[in-house]
Amino acid sequence: METEIQLRNQIVQRLRDNQQQDENRLAFHLTPPLGLMNDPNGLVYYKGKYHVFFQWNPFDTKHTFKCWGHYSSTDFIHWEVHPPALVPSEWYEKDGCYSGSAIVYDNKLYLFYTGNVKTTDGGRETYQCLAVSDDGIHFEKKGPVIYLPEGFTPHFRDPKVWKQGNKWFMVIGAQTKELEGLITVFSSDDLINWQWLGPLAGNGVSLSKYFGYMWECPDFFALDGKDILIVSPQGLQAEPFKYENLYQSGYFIGVWDIKTNKYVHGTFKELDHGFDFYAPQTFEDPNGRRILLAWMGMGDEQEQTHQSIKSGWIHSLTIPRELTVKDGCLYQKPVEELRKLRNRASSETFSMANEEIDVLLDSELQEIIIEFEQFEGKKWEIHIQNNCKLIFNKIESIVTLERQNFNHSKWEKRQCKIDKINNIHMYLDRTSLEIFLNDGQIVFSSRFYGENAKKQCSISVEGNTKFSWQNWSLNSYQYKNHKLKRLCTNV
Repeated sequence: METEIQLRNQIVQRLRDNQQQDENRLAFHLTPPLGLMNDPNGLVYYKGKYHVFFQWNPFDTKHTFKCWGHYSSTDFIHWEVHPPALVPSEWYEKDGCYSGSAIVYDNKLYLFYTGNVKTTDGGRETYQCLAVSDDGIHFEKKGPVIYLPEGFTPHFRDPKVWKQGNKWFMVIGAQTKELEGLITVFSSDDLINWQWLGPLAGNGVSLSKYFGYMWECPDFFALDGKDILIVSPQGLQAEPFKYENLYQSGYFIGVWDIKTNKYVHGTFKELDHGFDFYAPQTFEDPNGRRILLAWMGMGDEQEQTHQSIKSGWIHSLTIPRELTVKDGCLYQKPVEELRKLRNRASSETFSMANEEIDVLLDSELQEIIIEFEQFEGKKWEIHIQNNCKLIFNKIESIVTLERQNFNHSKWEKRQCKIDKINNIHMYLDRTSLEIFLNDGQIVFSSRFYGENAKKQCSISVEGNTKFSWQNWSLNSYQYKNHKLKRLCTNV
């Protein structure tokens, strides 16, 4: 097994050898410097900075090697690139430092993560591990703090930790030996010794029927007087207008009795209806905002057809979003700091009757806000750079996002039910699109790779409509140390 220093030296050499430009590289989304990025990990505010860790394979664009990449920022606009926080170097993590979370205690940063071990017989072992830092950059590994309980398969991962009252709590995604997904919860007084409290949610616990073979990437927090459980279940069957991706990410809203560990909740609702959204994680910032980021990707059959693979990288994170509870649902809106990216502005009011118009865009980086004053008719469509379509059918109460698949062989779609659309807020970043409807009631997040892309949107309507249009060309994120030439020299 290679030492930590050897692995870090290999990573820095890879980065030095691969500093090519790429027209598909996103400008205001976090992407991997090289290789594959997936789950956001360890989201936390520590010593005046937002820290965003993430699952990272710097050696390939496939899900093989996994370490923790690391960015930090004071404002979500200016980012600093740090050495990888965790690389697999110990027996309990030799095949990957998998997903987890971060908390701040006694002015130190604690990372909880899953150590993955592949056995010689083709199986696996799993350990919930701890690493601690005094500066948020260099981490001392403390080893496993939780071992696999009875009744579960080794698909037992993704610890999320928080403090409530005088105790620490941890939720973990799990699979029972009956091959059903659920979430289990632990408690601790000292972050080292953990007591299993039992299952929190899942079939036979808070649900009365099968709901997937594995639940992963859990998050549990209080917001606006409710207890929210975010989870990414695997194995749900597609139904009309929901569960259309290979895997889903969504939430339950309910009330948790901390004394009995009983969680009473409502139905599962998807967080995002687009093609590319998974493994969301949240944290609370110093102003009390609950902020979410997610992996803007999907581990499906199209993954290896991303055009960015030719340039040696794949995937990104979503823009950061603030969560609120409204009308029994989680609403998402882009954090206000992103307004600092705005550059040139344009605005206009349109009145249309059974016609189509074009709106020119002066860059590939755009923020667009549409406010409908009136819509009387059957449907409207917005075509974005010839590669994506947002369609609202008022008669059927259906909103649809269509895109060309990554090899441009066919159009594909995602749909959900909605009675009325009052406003649309879109972020367009070269090959990504995030759409927020009705102030974040419904969200679509998707990647796309266009052929013959035009810097314009076209809008067509069957009926009569009047709406205001605003758009801004946007600046890019700014990076410090982005070439990463000293990435691993301070081990």
